[in-house]
Amino acid sequence: MFKAAIITASDKGYKGLREDLSGSCIKKILEEANYEVVSIDVLPDERNLIADKLIELSDKKIPLIFTTGGTGFSPRDNTPEATRDIIEKETPGISEAIRAYSLKITPRAMLSRATSGIRKQSLIINLPGSPKAVKECLDYILPTLDHGLKIMLNLDSECARK
Repeated sequence: MFKAAIITASDKGYKGLREDLSGSCIKKILEEANYEVVSIDVLPDERNLIADKLIELSDKKIPLIFTTGGTGFSPRDNTPEATRDIIEKETPGISEAIRAYSLKITPRAMLSRATSGIRKQSLIINLPGSPKAVKECLDYILPTLDHGLKIMLNLDSECARK
């Protein structure tokens, strides 16, 4: 069981004007997949606040951090930039796989600017802002993430022997 954290980037959610359905959706799916969700935050779409929270969570050695929201074309969408500001290694295959899979469902997936990467021993993945898209993306990537997390944390027996 890996620990996980969730950050929702939403001005309206932060102000209490909109319920955080995407963050709740991520939490439900992760718990059903035996992840321990240890942190859920709703932040305004402020690049520095998102980056600071990502740093805080990765400094706590939380292996998996998901963000939701803030990946589109709106002037207030800053999540990918905040993520790129703090990651040490990009993991483009994850974001590319999400987009490729999502394109089979909607052509609007091409508008996603989501990114992913590693900071210290935390894998950070930007997800879309809608609960439907979150579910589709997680259903697709979660089965493979365990393997990647084990390698990142040097828990994979084959990896540890080399």
